Parts: sequence; C-alpha cells; structure tokens
Amino acid sequence: MRIQVFPEWTGKDNEDYPWDKSCLKTIPVDLTQFKELDAYASKVNVRNSVANLVSVLLQKAHSDLEKVRAIWVWICHHIEYDVEGYHNLDKVSCEAADVLQSGKGICAGYAGLFEEMCSIAGIQCKKLSGYSKGFGYKPGQVFKGESDHAWNAVHLDGRWHLLDSTWGSGYMDGDENFTFRYNEFYFLTHPALFINDHFPEDHSWQLLKQTLSLQQFERNVRYRSAFYSVGLTGSSTATSVIKTENGKAVVSIESRSPTLFLCKLNGANEHCFMNLQRNGMTLEVYPQEVGTHSLDIFAKPSKSKEENYSQVIKYSLVCQSVDKSFRLPKALIQPVGPSWLSEEKGILEASPDSPIIHTDDGRCVVTFTRRSDLDFFATLDSDTSRTPEDLRRRHIWTTCWGTKVELKVQLPHAGAFALHIWAKKASDPGSSHCALSYLISCPNKKVTWPVFPQSYTNWEDAFELVAPLAGVLPANRDVTFKLKLPGVDEVSVECGKSRPLRLSEDGFWEGTCSTSGGSIVTVRMSKSGSNTFWSLLEYKVESH
Repeated sequence: MRIQVFPEWTGKDNEDYPWDKSCLKTIPVDLTQFKELDAYASKVNVRNSVANLVSVLLQKAHSDLEKVRAIWVWICHHIEYDVEGYHNLDKVSCEAADVLQSGKGICAGYAGLFEEMCSIAGIQCKKLSGYSKGFGYKPGQVFKGESDHAWNAVHLDGRWHLLDSTWGSGYMDGDENFTFRYNEFYFLTHPALFINDHFPEDHSWQLLKQTLSLQQFERNVRYRSAFYSVGLTGSSTATSVIKTENGKAVVSIESRSPTLFLCKLNGANEHCFMNLQRNGMTLEVYPQEVGTHSLDIFAKPSKSKEENYSQVIKYSLVCQSVDKSFRLPKALIQPVGPSWLSEEKGILEASPDSPIIHTDDGRCVVTFTRRSDLDFFATLDSDTSRTPEDLRRRHIWTTCWGTKVELKVQLPHAGAFALHIWAKKASDPGSSHCALSYLISCPNKKVTWPVFPQSYTNWEDAFELVAPLAGVLPANRDVTFKLKLPGVDEVSVECGKSRPLRLSEDGFWEGTCSTSGGSIVTVRMSKSGSNTFWSLLEYKVESH
C-alpha cells in the first residue's frame, strides 16, 4: 500500500478531510518498502541501555524517516502498557531507562522513551501532553484538570508530524489487561484525524491552520481508527451526543465500498433498524426508555474474512420521549430491506424497495428474482404473536415461475412481524442464512386472516394456486377451485367423495366441491396416465 502526501490545506479540511486513503498520513510512506525494516526492528532484543538499542536499530535505518520508523516499530512491539502503574501513578517511573529495562510504561513513559531514542538518533522530537478520548472515555465527556495522555511530534522533511506509540502498541481490555495489537494508524497520523482523539495543552500542536477549542473537541464525535481502516468516509451526526426526535434518532454513515455493520443499543441488538446502501447505511434507533443510552456502531469490509467487527463510533443517545406506537420485533434480523447484501446472497430485484411494509388490511406481496442455483424458504416471525411458528409459516404462500418468485402474506392479526427469506446455494451442504428481511406493520386490530392451505411435497415450483387461498373453508358450501398445474394429466378434489376438475382453454384446472362431505378437503393430481393420485393441497372445513 502506497501512502502519498496530503494536499495543501483549505479551511474546510481542518475538520473534514477529502477522503482518500492516501490522506491518512502527512508524509509519503510506502509501507511495502518498510517490510524488511519493520521485521528487523521488531526482533531486536537490546535492554541494557537506550543508546545501545538505538545503535542496533539504526544499523538497518538510513534516512530520518527510516530511523523514526525503526524506533516506532520497536517500541510498539516491545513496550507493554503498565496497567498496574495506570492505577498507581505514584509508583510509576517514566524515565526512558526504566521503561526500557522493565518493558512497561504508561503513556508518559512511551512518549519519553520515544523522545530519548529520537534524540540519540539525531531526530528532532517533542513530547506532548493533553487530553485524549482513550480508555474510559465516554461520549460527551467534559475534560478538566490535569492532562491525561502523552504522545510525540517528530520533525521530518521540514515540518512536524504527530504519532502515538502508546496507542500504536495495543489497547487496554478492561481495567486489568493490556493486549498487544499493532495499530499503524497512529504513525504520522494526519492532524485532521489526530484531533479526533488527541487535544494538546498547547493548541498550536494541533498542527491545524484553524485550531479547535476544547469545547469543540468535547462535542465532536470520536471516529475510532477502525473507522478509517474499514473505509468509512463520514457520518451524518458529527457530535458525540445525539437526541431523539419524537422517540427516534437517525444516523447515516458513508463508505467508499460495500460495508457490513452491527449496531448495539446499551449492549444489545435491540430497538435498532438498519438499512444498507452500497455506499453506507442508515440507522434508526427507537429507545424504549427516557434517559441517556449508549449507541455503539461496528463495521467491517464486505469482503473481509474476519468474523469480528471493529467498533467505529460510539454515541451518547439522549431520549426525551418514547414512541410507543412503533415497536421493532426482537426477532427482526438486520439489515432490513433489499440491498447489495441480499443481491450477493442471491435475492435480486426485490420489491418493495422499502424495508418497511405498511398494510392496513394485513395483506402484502413481495416479489424477487432468485439466482438459478438458490434454495430458499420464508418465515414470519413475531415476539408477541400467540400463533405458533409452524402456523405463522402457513401465512406465507410461495409461487415460483422459473427464477421469478412471489410471496403472498396474510397476517394472522395486527402487529409488527418480521418476514425473513432464508437462502443458500443448492450445492452447499450447510444451513440457510437470512438473505432478506422486511418489517411488516399492521395497526388494524380487526385483521384476522386464516392460514393458506397445507401444501405437500408434490407441490412444484411451477404450480400456481388462484383459488381458494384460505386454508379454512366454510362448511356446507360449494367452493370454486382454480389452479394452474403444468404437466399434470388429471386433478380431483375430495371431501367425502371425489370430484374431478376440468382443464380450461387458458390452462387452469377449474371446478367446484361441496364442503358438506367432511372436515378435510384434499386436492390430488395424477401424471402421465398413472392411476395413482398424489396429494397436493389440504384444506380444513369450519366446524358446524
């Protein structure tokens, strides 16, 4: 990866940078050319003196940039954050020699060692101190009192550049543990990005033409380093504290390429409604209690083989009123609505486009084109419905015409339902995954639809049911049947006795059957002149 120099500043760029991965740093850096130097520096094992360590490191470093790089890589891979010292500052030594020999330090120790090593190497370096949005930071936090962090600035190519070897080495995981995890982002970080989470005591060391005030720093959202490494370009809400309006908060995030997101409200995957776009996502949040909530957003590139998502933003969400009229089913699988992700999973040209289907009569239709090698099925899920899961599935009727698919949905009652379409390649041995979700909302409490008829395994994709659609038929009534069954030679309907259906000129099997003959009505068919009839559909007859 080649990283180029950042273009000349304009006033706007002090806070918003023109997105390009080349803009993450303020000096031309070719990370591939650092490969051998990085490998060498990370393996050097000298602890007897700072001067001897620098001497060994500089054997492979020639330019000033390479010298700084070797020092950076060594510290990030060999100095462990002193968690115990963090909790007992009076027992910590930040002298460079002590940090080197112990292999541990707090931020001031990292920055002091870096400054000392650069001085020996003949590099101008300054140790800076200020406030940071690091371990323990909460969105909206007010900074006061003494500084809580230290980092460095180095002078290269005629100007100053910022870096933080503490954060480059890893992170604190809880109050007791430090995890080594190298983070390239904090090496020569561009000032427009560094100001996201570093605020120096001396404002001139922001290295921005227009410096930020402490109040602006406190107010601005913290974009974590993963925000940039994942390829995100901006968010609609640039403040760390957001407020609901009429019980809802909306956050949009833009990305350079298709990106996967996870969202958690107070640590749970609830009350969030996410819709993916090819260049980002839109998130609606519906807190169920008045007060202050924590909203965390995680992301990863769509092509990433990593299972874990990286945290990119954390908001403090202030809810002033709860929208009691809108409830999201806990069963709803995110993201919701058609997107590039559902297309990747084989569901194409899905309609409706909206992730929410509003229906007053409890009925709706979803259509899509499936990839030719796709197996799929649909479920209707709800947190509050008393209708059992197996019966809820029978409130969906699927009709296929080749790759074209139609799902008719008739809700058992009013409420919020999650329609999930599960799919997998026919050749894959694994289980199906949710390829597309819809939220179906019906406020009409008078709605009550019966199940569709029970279909048997002999019901084929090309078959089409026109009538009757209700799986429960009225008693003592002549009921009209109409079906299209390509390739079928004979069709009959049985309720006590069998009645044949006739094939019309337009290709439909049609006829009537009286429901007075029993409690079950069965549609049967025969193929290729066989005397064997196979069951296709089963209806129940209402009790007298």
